[in-house]
Amino acid sequence: MQVRLRALDDALVARLGAALRVKPATARCLVARGVTTPTEAQGFIDPRLAALRPPAGLAGMPDAVGRIADAVERRERIGVFGDYDVDGVTTAALLTSFLRACGASVEPAVAAREAGYGFTAMAAADFSARGCSLVITGDCGTSDLDALYAAAAAGIEVVVIDHHTVPAAGREHPAKVLVNPFRADSSFPFRGMASVGLAFYVAASVRTELRDRGYFRKPGARPEPDVRDLLDLVALGTIADLVPLAAENRILTSLGMKRLHARTRPGVAALLAAAGVGLDREVDARCVAWKLAPRINAPGRLGAAMPSLHLLLAGAEEAAVHAQALEDANQERRAIQERVLAEALAQLGDRDPGAAIVVAGEGWAPGVVGIVAAKLVDLYQRPAFVIGIDPVSGVGRGSARTTGGVNLYEALHASAGHMTRYGGHAAAAGFTLDRANVEALAEALGGTCSRLAAGSGPVSTVREVDAEVRLAEVDERLAQELAGLGPFGQQNIAPVLVTRGARVTAVRRVGDGAHLKLTVDDGSATSRGCIGFRLGERPVEVGMRVDLAFVPVISSWQGRQSTELELSDLEVV
Repeated sequence: MQVRLRALDDALVARLGAALRVKPATARCLVARGVTTPTEAQGFIDPRLAALRPPAGLAGMPDAVGRIADAVERRERIGVFGDYDVDGVTTAALLTSFLRACGASVEPAVAAREAGYGFTAMAAADFSARGCSLVITGDCGTSDLDALYAAAAAGIEVVVIDHHTVPAAGREHPAKVLVNPFRADSSFPFRGMASVGLAFYVAASVRTELRDRGYFRKPGARPEPDVRDLLDLVALGTIADLVPLAAENRILTSLGMKRLHARTRPGVAALLAAAGVGLDREVDARCVAWKLAPRINAPGRLGAAMPSLHLLLAGAEEAAVHAQALEDANQERRAIQERVLAEALAQLGDRDPGAAIVVAGEGWAPGVVGIVAAKLVDLYQRPAFVIGIDPVSGVGRGSARTTGGVNLYEALHASAGHMTRYGGHAAAAGFTLDRANVEALAEALGGTCSRLAAGSGPVSTVREVDAEVRLAEVDERLAQELAGLGPFGQQNIAPVLVTRGARVTAVRRVGDGAHLKLTVDDGSATSRGCIGFRLGERPVEVGMRVDLAFVPVISSWQGRQSTELELSDLEVV
């Protein structure tokens, strides 16, 4: 385990630590994240909605706000459509909840795998049949040009709220309004929001517009909704979509996590209970990523995502039933995923897959190929493109995940001639193609990914750590201080500390041998428990000395709390 202490200004670290009265390791972690003054630290640790920058410059926002406010005032029937992943479902739930709280008539829907990715002509026809004059799409629509033309032909205006790459200009976009930070004319300083974060901005702006129009003061009007009630949905979608937890995303997610932990939404409370997350367990970003997001994603991976939308909109009476439906779907998803992964690994065998992994199989469920791609990236440390082929039509639907250095959208764009459709962003993407083009696509992606990886420079094998500490310094206070720097994710990674020469006094392997549990001491009175997820194969025995890379966490067991080292790596010394 090669580690390198981050190079920081020690005098600056000392000044910040003294001003904040935090441990030196905490001060180092703050400075490593660009936080160098007490004022910046206060905003980082305790973010407020008031710190959000106004959406001035976000292209399409004024027109979207005006059109939606008009529809609410005129009592138009409004359709809301989200994609089938967590970002899409939470965006649909947020917009539906908000508009209904304003008194609007809303017809919500989310995508189904069998109908294909995003907003479709079939969905447009369905909204027309329901009498909708306005449709708002979330997490899709930017590239769904044919469906938007179909909606316009049916007399429906569409407001698109999306964060996917905007196609190169060639003709005027057919949406009534496109709210997307990647529009060429958008000058909003942060482009990293998930669609649910953009939808929150839209909802807050519509509320302000309706307030300015006097809408909430009219006889019989609903009370003005509190948009803070929507923040739990923003946190769910933002964390699940793996967008940067920086700038506006950090503020929205931090505040949303508090509502998730409070279990204010009946559907969230019921899903946590179904997932076995007790009331004494903190709902943090990991809980969202490993417990909530997979279950919300599960119905959409197997077919229609409507059960997930029903859960997020459910009242207390029906929430448990919907949560159980998602739990059942997640169990089915796991079984299918394990089978597809085994078949993909069998295809690869012992050969070197080259610069890009491209595997395809007939009957592979399109809903699990993204998870399988992510697992292949973990195993091989290179981009993976996994394709499920419909045995009847011969159409392949693929999903891609990547490691550092390869932008998936760029890779797919360079190979566009072999596909019928593609979309996504740098870290995750989807595409469709004919069965006959799989081999040609694999060859093209191999060359493109090799070029992109070469351009990104060599990948270092040295792990950077934030601070080196003695085992005695690792206590509950340090764990609490570092937890306050969360939520952790893209562009706000969890702190990594290192302690050297700890003596192993107990070893257990749990989770069918996949995980490693240790007890270590420093040769004196200080002893700490450790958990190393997916480190079960490491050859560690009692009596050995080890260097540990870890983050301290507070563990609860039978009502008792203790400080535990959550290991990311270790080395016998």
